Amino acid sequence: MAFKAPTPTPPGLWRRTPPAIFPPILGLMGLGLLWRGAAKIFGVPTGLGEALLGAVTLLWLLAVLAYGSKIARRPGVVAEDLRILPGRAGLAAVVLCFYTFAVVLAPYAPAQARPVLLLGLIAHGAMLALLLRVMARGPVEQRQVTPVWHLQFTGFIVAAIAAEALGMMAFAKLLFWVALVCAVAIWALSARQFARERVPAPLRPLLVIHLTPANFLGAVAIGLGWDLLGTVFSVIAAGLLLALLAAARWLTAAGFTPLWGAFTFPLASVGALWLTLAAAHPMWRVPGGLALIAATLVIPPIAFRVMKMWASGQLAVKTNAAVA
Repeated sequence: MAFKAPTPTPPGLWRRTPPAIFPPILGLMGLGLLWRGAAKIFGVPTGLGEALLGAVTLLWLLAVLAYGSKIARRPGVVAEDLRILPGRAGLAAVVLCFYTFAVVLAPYAPAQARPVLLLGLIAHGAMLALLLRVMARGPVEQRQVTPVWHLQFTGFIVAAIAAEALGMMAFAKLLFWVALVCAVAIWALSARQFARERVPAPLRPLLVIHLTPANFLGAVAIGLGWDLLGTVFSVIAAGLLLALLAAARWLTAAGFTPLWGAFTFPLASVGALWLTLAAAHPMWRVPGGLALIAATLVIPPIAFRVMKMWASGQLAVKTNAAVA
């Protein structure tokens, strides 16, 4: 998908808030939940994960306020952001942050977590409706399959995790099967497309998103008591991760870009899956521990660089964010 020419940023607070701030925030939320899980498996202080989740929640709320201010100025910016790939990834990520925040709240305030989950579902449905409208009216290349489709269409699997945390098992099962169908279809379409076309170097980091559905599907399956299916997805995730690690130099050939945010949440989610499985199968403690260390070393520096670009105004320009 081609990028449009950069647009000058006019003066005014948050008039060009880039959706690209949300993927690394989603990754940081996932890292906090990963440390929450590590407290149960490795006995690390529970305060580490909770403190990180509290700090990231404040950052997320600031980002939501900033983007909400942009929408309030001119609601049409949402459709404009959905016309470009970084915007699509970012807007999908902010929806998934609602689901993740519901998971964060669930142990403390389940009565408040349920409305957050509902709000996420409403926002997700509205985003998909607007996205399909943009895709139908836009050029053909805007309908091209990308890994971001997993966030948009398979993203309901994150809502299933929140539903499990809130004891809504029947709803979690429904979301699981919907997400599984979407994930398999997108994997198949992407494999066919990958065999025929070259992926431009700046867009290659997005390929890591293909790891995410396997992680979340596996975690939901374990939560539903389907341990064998959860193990299958864990092995699939391990295979995909090894393949991505082998292609690391190829994936990062373009150097650091805001799309490196796509490295964050898949890494956090694979660690969460393996730690969840380690509760019943100790053999997964080592992979889970290694993923915890890797996520802790990788996610914060990427998030810091993206947030720094946002603060300096470079992120909006580099990702061609819409202007309110």
